[in-house]
Amino acid sequence: MEYRIEHDSMGEMKVPADRLWAAQTQRSHQNFKIGVDIETMPREITHAFGILKKAAALANAELKPEKMTAQKLAAISQACDEVISGSLNDHFPLVVWQTGSGTQSNMNANEVIANRANQIAGEKLCHPNDDINMSQSSNDTFPTAMHISAVLAIEDKLLPAVGTLIETFRRLEAENEGIVKSGRTHLQDATPIKFSQEISGWRASLEKDVELLKLAVKPLHELALGGTAVGTGLNAPAGFSELVAKKVAELTGKPFITAENKFHALTSKDELVFAHGAIKATACDMMKIANDVRWLASGPRDGLGEIHIPENEPGSSIMPGKVNPTQCEAVTMVAVQVMGNDVAVGMAASQGNFELNVFMPVATYNFLQSARLLAEAIVSFNVNCAVGITANKDKMYHNLHNSLMLVTALNPYIGYENAAKTAKKAFKDNISLKEACVELGFLTAERFDEVFHPEQMV
Repeated sequence: MEYRIEHDSMGEMKVPADRLWAAQTQRSHQNFKIGVDIETMPREITHAFGILKKAAALANAELKPEKMTAQKLAAISQACDEVISGSLNDHFPLVVWQTGSGTQSNMNANEVIANRANQIAGEKLCHPNDDINMSQSSNDTFPTAMHISAVLAIEDKLLPAVGTLIETFRRLEAENEGIVKSGRTHLQDATPIKFSQEISGWRASLEKDVELLKLAVKPLHELALGGTAVGTGLNAPAGFSELVAKKVAELTGKPFITAENKFHALTSKDELVFAHGAIKATACDMMKIANDVRWLASGPRDGLGEIHIPENEPGSSIMPGKVNPTQCEAVTMVAVQVMGNDVAVGMAASQGNFELNVFMPVATYNFLQSARLLAEAIVSFNVNCAVGITANKDKMYHNLHNSLMLVTALNPYIGYENAAKTAKKAFKDNISLKEACVELGFLTAERFDEVFHPEQMV
């Protein structure tokens, strides 16, 4: 491999000649061989750094034009656009398990953008610290990247995914209106319910999750940028905080604003915890929905078998013809991962000391994994399972009319205790509710038929 020599405040470093990073990135790359090529800093963070570095250059060009010249701005902006597009991802090799402030990833961005800007300009025009990091610190850029990436993950990935599944359930509600089935509580037979009502519960749960996610994403629009090292804004010009937030908003189309209190913005991660709570709530509902679907589809002969779901792949290497509810299983595994991630995010957020939290990489890694996995799992579940759900009307009818809990309809006519006796006798003697009720002398056969209408119990 060919190398070039780069230097930083600690001295010279050999850097692969074909890479845009410089000495500080190389030091991190060599010193933190933990999860290399596996737990790389999320690409959402790389993307966010491209946005915030361009926004900072634009703000500096207005506030410090003598330092951020038009020539520098043009070269930096183009380099940042390449970072944003993902075309320079190979030049961001650092892992999550590094300094807890994310300083090395901030410098990775500074070095890559500076070297790429110099290539574009055709001369040694930009310095990583003096130009790309102008008016900034790792301590305010990394939390800013966290918020930008979190907002984009929720608003552009997770919310659209949930919305699509909501529409699928809304369609299924309409298609299955009028089909009555047995309800179930405690995994035991309960009173009847319309299948469309059951689906509406799934839909409404997700609609509530959308409300919670939209509520939780609002605090994430506040950016730490401008607080610099400890929140005082040292080395940033007056008005930089507000202007750079405005530039980020313009670049993303999102209503980003500067955080009112930078001391809070640098050390507290409560907004991330709150937002991840909404993600976890969505995961909990998806766990419930996926479990409902696979229970209802269980069988094909020895389970509930009340719905059919798409058959996507063979389910066993030894049992011919077996097909499993694999999309449901994927969703439930992702839900478990999100719930575990919530613990990591919360514990990381609790570790702020004085003017900085130094658990930020692990917090954002888990947050972004949750948002990405859940969004992709919901899309997969919708496309490969939910859209193809159909009712097994015959099985629903059989289970409904075989349910002992239909006896609840008799409460107004024979009382709770007599109704309980009827249900127990029917179960013990393996006879119908009608037969049990008549044999016990609670109602005549004719009167039973007059008052007993399962389809009207919904």
